[in-house]
Amino acid sequence: MTMAVVIMSTVSCTDEFLEVAPTGSLSQAELTTLAGLEGTLIGAYAQLLGRSGFYSDGGNWFWGTLLGGESNKGTNAGDQSQVNEIMAYAAQTNNVSVNQKYESTFEGVARANGVLALIALAEDVAEADKTRIAAEARFLRGHYYFDLKKNFNNVPYVDENWDEITPVPNNQDLWPFIEADFQFAMNNLDDTAPDAGRANKWAAAAYLGKTFLFQGKWAEAKGVLDMVIASGVTASGTPYGLMANYADNFRSTFDNGQESVFAIQAAAGTGSVQNANPALVLNFPHGSTGPPRPGGCCGFNQPSFELVNSFRTDPAGLPLKDGAWNNAGEEVISDDGLLSGDAFTIDPKTIDPRVDHSVGRRDVPYADWGPHPGADWIREQPTGGPFSPKKFIYYAAGSGVENDVSSWTPGYTAVNQNIIRYSDVLLMAAEADIEMGNAGDGMALINQVRTRAAASLIPGSPANYLINPYPAGLSQDDARTALRMERKLELSGEGHRMYDLVRWGIAAQELNAYIAYESQFIPYYVGAVFTANNNEYLPIPQNEIDLQGTDVLTQNPGY
Repeated sequence: MTMAVVIMSTVSCTDEFLEVAPTGSLSQAELTTLAGLEGTLIGAYAQLLGRSGFYSDGGNWFWGTLLGGESNKGTNAGDQSQVNEIMAYAAQTNNVSVNQKYESTFEGVARANGVLALIALAEDVAEADKTRIAAEARFLRGHYYFDLKKNFNNVPYVDENWDEITPVPNNQDLWPFIEADFQFAMNNLDDTAPDAGRANKWAAAAYLGKTFLFQGKWAEAKGVLDMVIASGVTASGTPYGLMANYADNFRSTFDNGQESVFAIQAAAGTGSVQNANPALVLNFPHGSTGPPRPGGCCGFNQPSFELVNSFRTDPAGLPLKDGAWNNAGEEVISDDGLLSGDAFTIDPKTIDPRVDHSVGRRDVPYADWGPHPGADWIREQPTGGPFSPKKFIYYAAGSGVENDVSSWTPGYTAVNQNIIRYSDVLLMAAEADIEMGNAGDGMALINQVRTRAAASLIPGSPANYLINPYPAGLSQDDARTALRMERKLELSGEGHRMYDLVRWGIAAQELNAYIAYESQFIPYYVGAVFTANNNEYLPIPQNEIDLQGTDVLTQNPGY
């Protein structure tokens, strides 16, 4: 009896013993330390990899590259069949991959907001550390909202003060919020960062310039981008510049080099393949016959015929104009329809060397894996065409180091994906110059990019490479055409093309011409139509509309 009274008395005094944190969780007190804030911030960075399906990462190979006409889904009709309708510009509001992209990107927003909310509760952390962490978190939130803006256009805006209960409509202009986040990051981050993969002042400045560019704020974009060109350095303190060899931008041994402004970090051998580019794991040559190849699965993201043709050059070493690269006699000869043992002679006419840094094609060295053998590395030619993706593969010499070999495929790579690299900065600044009437200054920047490309040949290639700078004296219209073509050639396969076409207001024109051409080879495109004022953006997932309740979220036009 006495013992029972003592126990009851003790229990009645306090219930703190009931406040036990769930297994595997951290308490608020732990999260609001410097270590806790840093760990939560790393979680916000980690979401750049997507982690919600093969099409959910921030590199946007599917949404920017494929929908922009630079590649086909590839593989075969039944593999990941839910994306066939997206590829044909007929995405439904309940498409699982659209939903995963939406949810994954908003997860990034939530993680960044979580960091900012914890900073407000931290008491024993130096103000300088709070400011830096807040600036990185706002940089990341700016990135995630930029990604949502260019894919879905109108989405709800929530910051760290949202109560997570009150419904939020998608009727606010997102650009001012995105600008404010990148401006805060630029003003409060140092030139260098504690780790190579973190955002620094100059990454924020470049992203702010890109934000201005997407809105057509040419003077504001030019002012910020000129600062980046003149003074920008990597997180490690290396002045920005063009890598001597174009291909080095896509090899893990050169990750975070002088051309990397901000990149999705990937790592192999960490104990989790989810740290090693899970979004790119399917984008390798497929099969087991023929010579050894990287990955061995699954034949996704096969470059399009139209893209390959675009690299054709004229006798002066310049790109062709007005779609002439698709004309009879200018199309790049491929081994489409041939077996690997069939006789084939590579196209003899001149071509930009970047084609063979970007695309695997018959008889051209595929990094250090030897010549691409053609059909032996293609899963299904009638479905995807004869080409293989080449950027972001691992090298034979780096097998087991540049890729993770602990899972079902060795295609989980340690190759970073650049969200912004320095050549992109040069081309954005060139675009601002041209739109402001300074065509000569813009073309000088474009020619820097082309000069590097001319020095980036493929050792042992049988192709006939020819590329030269543009001559002086181009009109504004001709300079604009050159700029838009240069972005296509320089940045192909890196997730930019669709968004460029949309912001230039020419998506329907360009992509319907692409469909008409590509449908000769790829049956997915037969009957496809890109509808203006509809297909520029993805649908808001119907389940998100349903969760928010009646009349909260407005669906995008045409869905």
